[in-house]
Amino acid sequence: MKQLALKIDVDTYRGTREGVPRLMETLQRHNAQASFFFSLGPDHTGRAIWRVFRPGFLGKVSRTSVVEHYGIKTLLYGTLLPGPDIGRNCADIMRAVRDAGFEVGIHCYDHIRWQDHVAGKDAEWTRLEMERAVDRFTEIFGEAPKAHAAAGWQTNRHALRLTQQLGLDYSSDTRGTHPFIPTWNAEIVACPQLPTTLPTLDEIINRNGVTLENVVQHVLQLTAHPTATGHVFTLHAELEGGKWMPVFEQLLAGWKEQGYELVSLRQYLENLKSSLPRHEVVMSEVDGRVGTLAVQG
Repeated sequence: MKQLALKIDVDTYRGTREGVPRLMETLQRHNAQASFFFSLGPDHTGRAIWRVFRPGFLGKVSRTSVVEHYGIKTLLYGTLLPGPDIGRNCADIMRAVRDAGFEVGIHCYDHIRWQDHVAGKDAEWTRLEMERAVDRFTEIFGEAPKAHAAAGWQTNRHALRLTQQLGLDYSSDTRGTHPFIPTWNAEIVACPQLPTTLPTLDEIINRNGVTLENVVQHVLQLTAHPTATGHVFTLHAELEGGKWMPVFEQLLAGWKEQGYELVSLRQYLENLKSSLPRHEVVMSEVDGRVGTLAVQG
């Protein structure tokens, strides 16, 4: 059966408390599986304000109605308001996800800190950030993590090495077309990458004639002809778990009509039948995103 894996990035305190329970209920109702990747430390979303100086950032904000999706309080966390500790305050919700049979993994410790800085940081900084996330995950779930999905598809050579050294079964840090074994400057990292293969809703809505009214049709056209290794779709607890829930439900129904089994990334990995090819990880622009992301080369 052709598979489409659902990867849920949980970036914020609000997304964890409000979006995650809604997504769990919706997935159960549609008999769909998914992998939830949690931000485990403080919510410092407000510190992203400096991104206003990046080319293209204001356009993205205006397209996706950031205030509507994230709320004023979230946009002040880490600046005018103290950032709530997501892992400390939402551990019960995270364990409920696991107890409901969904896969759980690491997104990051501090989302803004990782997304905005990891690309240029050294081995020690990277190790400390990942150790904080691993320690908090282990504290919450009583066992070490087995999967990682980098915040904002941002990574570096040291982070990729750590996915292998930590004994992770896989990581989903990149954008691409099919699963692969990553290399960095020809150095092989023995931890499979399961890249996001489809555009996210916030990358395509209100661009090139795509609107909330026709985005479902647009995405279903992209999945109408399955590839040999299926697809990975990334959604966000703050978006599809909030105002865009009706769109997500239509996508779930549409994918099932197209014959897809909606699976977790772990199920997707287990269904891969052949050895994975090696591909270099490069930092490159992705249409609809601001700046560069880790991309399958």
